[in-house]
Amino acid sequence: MDKAFMKTLFRDAGLPICGYVWFLRDEWARNSEVIVKQVESKLGYPCFVKPANLGSSVGVSKATDAASLAAAVELAAEYDRKIIVEEGLEMREIECAVMGNDDPQASLPGEYIIRDASKAFLDYTEKYSGTGNNEFVVPAPVSEELSGKIRKMAVDAFKAIDGSGLARVDFFLRNDNGALLVNEINTMPV
Repeated sequence: MDKAFMKTLFRDAGLPICGYVWFLRDEWARNSEVIVKQVESKLGYPCFVKPANLGSSVGVSKATDAASLAAAVELAAEYDRKIIVEEGLEMREIECAVMGNDDPQASLPGEYIIRDASKAFLDYTEKYSGTGNNEFVVPAPVSEELSGKIRKMAVDAFKAIDGSGLARVDFFLRNDNGALLVNEINTMPV
């Protein structure tokens, strides 16, 4: 589940990923000003701060300036000693399940459609409470060509981390240029 290590494996496999920075909680405690400058110069705002080893959007925050970045890091640090910060993008979130071992296969991609555009992101409550603010649509409303690309990249991401069994690969589909980026892969416990 280490999102920073996962992104390194994706990059090394030639998969497109969003910009990110990672650091340890004790590095933040010693050098928060340096890390803030690094985030601002490499990613800018908005950005998303996450515990590197958690899922379900637990401990995730959107930062829009240095003060909210510091608060977001403090929250993420309550859950993990490793923190990852990702660039904020105007995009759609697409996901695709992969199952298998030596010859993994990808499902049709799905997409969460968020009805309330004022939501910063699909947080834990939105994902699991059934508020009615989002709908999961399968297959995702994308072209057949894009669906094939998503499925291939999902299998490539699965292989990049030496996955086995079952996983879900999350993608960002950029609004500005249509680029497809692999964001992360998640375990899917039975």
